[in-house]
Amino acid sequence: MTQFFLGVDAGGSNCRCRLVDAAGRVLATAQAGPANAGLGLESLYATLRDVTAQAVHAAGLDDTQVAGIRAAMGIAGISRPGVLAALEGFGFPFAETLYDTDAGIANLGAHGGGDGAILIIGTGSVAQVRVNGENFRIGGYGFPISDEGSGAALGLSAMRHALRALDGRTRATPLSTAVTERFGHDTARAIAWMDQATPRDYGSFAPLVMAYAEADDAIARSIVEDAVGHIERFIETIFERGATRCALLGGLAPKVRPWLRARTVARLSDPLGDALSGALYLAGLPAPLQEKLQ
Repeated sequence: MTQFFLGVDAGGSNCRCRLVDAAGRVLATAQAGPANAGLGLESLYATLRDVTAQAVHAAGLDDTQVAGIRAAMGIAGISRPGVLAALEGFGFPFAETLYDTDAGIANLGAHGGGDGAILIIGTGSVAQVRVNGENFRIGGYGFPISDEGSGAALGLSAMRHALRALDGRTRATPLSTAVTERFGHDTARAIAWMDQATPRDYGSFAPLVMAYAEADDAIARSIVEDAVGHIERFIETIFERGATRCALLGGLAPKVRPWLRARTVARLSDPLGDALSGALYLAGLPAPLQEKLQ
């Protein structure tokens, strides 16, 4: 019988690890820096080895016990060509190591290891769905082609409105003034920033858009209402594709939720656990024991 289970959530912001025993008791946790495939495979592997070694050391396991661990890792960017094969080639000192996307383990955790869906609304937007044990994704093709309803999309819309206001093509509002103030109300400076801006840069304007929308700025409200329309359609599609549960996750989710229609909110489920509990379920920790981790 396996005595220990280890779960890893490796994302663009940080890498977290949780080690538990067969009864579901947490023995150790650990955290390291960013860990996604876009940072390079050697860097990713080094971070994964570091965070798992931290947890093993904190738990005081010996080599024999480590060799009996069943591990699972959810990794951002693992679907890129060659990443999974490379990870399997690197290897870890455990009895077994399984891999999934970071969204995949988040979905498992949100629904106690069972079927369901999550819609992640953060800098980007993507839905992860599991129906009859089969996993698939909706959206998440990358900004600006996709990521509808996301923080980056809100920021891009705000920049467009602000530049039009500077031109005099549309009426300036407190939102447009607040946005252009970052560039000294200088169109050339704003364009130079946009030439280098990342989705995260655009997403930095999302709190500003939400705040002005809540203060009844007409343009901010229209931007948020358009984003909410995309989110509503995401949720409708999730259920049309066969999901029976859907949880709304991501940094922007709490701000967006009050803007959704009551009938949409009524269809949403609270997450049962986090991504690390999903990784542990993938590693083989029985679902009933997962409840101790939530």
